[in-house]
Amino acid sequence: MKTLPLWIGFVASRYVRRGRKNSPSPVFAILGIATGVLALTVIISVMNGFQLSFIESILEISSYHVRISDVPPEEADSLADELRDFPGFVAALPFCEFQALVRGVQSSQRGMLIRALPPAALEKDKGLAARLEFEAGSFNIAGDRSILLGTELARSLAVRLGDEITLFSIDDLFGGGRPGVNTFTVTGIFRTGYYEYDMTLGFVNLETGLRLSGEETVVGLKLRNRWQDSAALAGLVSRLSIPPERMSSWRDYNRAYFGALRTEKLFMFILVGLIFIVVGLNIFQGRRRAVLERREEIGLLRAVGAGDFSVRLIFVWDGFLTGLCGAGTGMILGLLIAGNIAVFFSIIEGIVNGFIEVANYFFGSFFGFGMGNFAVFSPAEFYIKEISARIIPLEVFLIFMFGFLSALLAAWFASGRVSRTNPAEVLRDE
Repeated sequence: MKTLPLWIGFVASRYVRRGRKNSPSPVFAILGIATGVLALTVIISVMNGFQLSFIESILEISSYHVRISDVPPEEADSLADELRDFPGFVAALPFCEFQALVRGVQSSQRGMLIRALPPAALEKDKGLAARLEFEAGSFNIAGDRSILLGTELARSLAVRLGDEITLFSIDDLFGGGRPGVNTFTVTGIFRTGYYEYDMTLGFVNLETGLRLSGEETVVGLKLRNRWQDSAALAGLVSRLSIPPERMSSWRDYNRAYFGALRTEKLFMFILVGLIFIVVGLNIFQGRRRAVLERREEIGLLRAVGAGDFSVRLIFVWDGFLTGLCGAGTGMILGLLIAGNIAVFFSIIEGIVNGFIEVANYFFGSFFGFGMGNFAVFSPAEFYIKEISARIIPLEVFLIFMFGFLSALLAAWFASGRVSRTNPAEVLRDE
């Protein structure tokens, strides 16, 4: 196997370090690639943080990974206990849910979704426990008249911990019967970070929920790896005498929502990835100019015995070094910023607020008015407490390769003019 001659790397490294007087500096190409890789890494990581936070809220609180529906209430507990010991499952919980109309202490009314769970639900489902943050009270639904409300729902009903609310089942209201008055005491106010759940979701005791709704029980299952849902369904069908049509996975719930998030991420990749196309075109033009400006050097190398491919590799190696330095630098900086995104935004807020304080002092002294403070993703405008980023190694690798290949391919195509350089003509002209 032939090795790459050492002189090719030596000449290429000198071209990268020194450049030419009339050619764009390779530093600008490296900075362009580094900027693109850095921007795409940070943007995708922050987008992953938002999207996965919402997806995990849906899967851990509402839809579960796998569901078995229409389970008789007297069989639900035993089935959940049996499934909890199956390989690959980390939680199994019976529940039922129904729509209801709730009235607060000031006659304010809202529709809501009631999720009825066993009192020991958090002990059996660690994922649910991790997603519920109680701002008042605790997960206390042991009593028949205990209810937990989301923070936004409690605020809209003007209720606090210990207040009583009146609840009507939608099935009772429109089922032809005359519902009785169901009074509940608020024993906990929780926050999930997902506005829809905080505004519409409540928890009650499973027995109370079955009495109010008359629905069959559903057993929700959570997997150690949610992407193994198809295999889990096939395993349940083979081991349980339950029809497959009564089983479903998380892919069947909120399919449109998950599809929209995936499409959004794809288009973000494409739009921000246009940076690499622009940088690649600039590198292509720069390398073409470099080939033309080094025409006499190419002719000299060809005259002393260097082949077309070897001379071309000088410029390809030049693009290789440019892409490697640019993509590597951008990836390292992007990972540092994405991994410390909260600190990064805090620094930005501090810098901007420093300028605002100076402006407030100036305008306050001379004009009698000032400006307020600046906040990135202010809680007054966005329903988030902190900015999170999720770094997915495969995506970071793809971003690195986009930046690296944009420089490498640009250099390869630009060096095609090397083969059209005739050393005899060059030396005669010189």
